[in-house]
Amino acid sequence: MIQASSQSDKNAALYRCVRLAAEKNGREDTVVNYGVFPGEAETFSYIETALDICLLLSSGAADFIVTGCSSGQGMMLACNSLPGVLCGYVPTPQDAFLFGRINGGNAASFPLGLGFGWLGEINLQCTLDKLFEGPFGCGYPPGEAQRKKRDAEALKAIGAITKRPLSEVVGVYDQELVRKALRREAVREDILRHGTDREIAALIERYR
Repeated sequence: MIQASSQSDKNAALYRCVRLAAEKNGREDTVVNYGVFPGEAETFSYIETALDICLLLSSGAADFIVTGCSSGQGMMLACNSLPGVLCGYVPTPQDAFLFGRINGGNAASFPLGLGFGWLGEINLQCTLDKLFEGPFGCGYPPGEAQRKKRDAEALKAIGAITKRPLSEVVGVYDQELVRKALRREAVREDILRHGTDREIAALIERYR
C-alpha cells in the first residue's frame, strides 16, 4: 500500500485495514507499507505516487497495490495512464467487490478525504474486505462469469497494445518526476531486491 501526501494522516488506518482484510480472507500475502507516513519531510503528489505504483507493478516487486488520495479519482486516473496498471476507483464495498471479481485489476484507489467522515475507517474496512473476498477476475454474476472474464481479458489486451512498456518510456518522462518518485527509498529498494524484471531494475540503477 502507498498513498499520496495529502492524506498522510490516514496511513496507519489504511495499513491496519489492508492487513486485517488480507487476514480475514485467508490470504498469506506480505503487506508492505510504503507511506506516505505522517511527519515525512518530503511530499509526494498523486502523480508521483502513481509512477511509484507503476514501477512496483511493472518490475514485479509487488502484485497488487492499495492506494488513494483525497478523492481517489486523481490517483485512479494517473495510475491508468501508465503502463502495466489497471486501477479501479473503489469508494464502496459494492464497487470493490465488483472490481475484484469482474475487472481483476492490480491496483485499487480509495477516497481518503472526500466523504471520509467519522465512520470513514469502518467503510474503508468493509470495502477492503469485499475487495479481497474471493479470487480476482472470476467474473460476476455467476451466470455471466465467462463473458465478464472475456471482457476483462480483452481490456487488458487493449492496454498492452496501446500503452508502451515502461522500459521504453521511462527515459522520455519528465526526469525530475522519475527522480522524485524514486526518492521513496523503500520503493527503490524493493524493486532492486524483489523485482523480477531485470531490465527495469537496471533502469532504476541509473537514477542512483
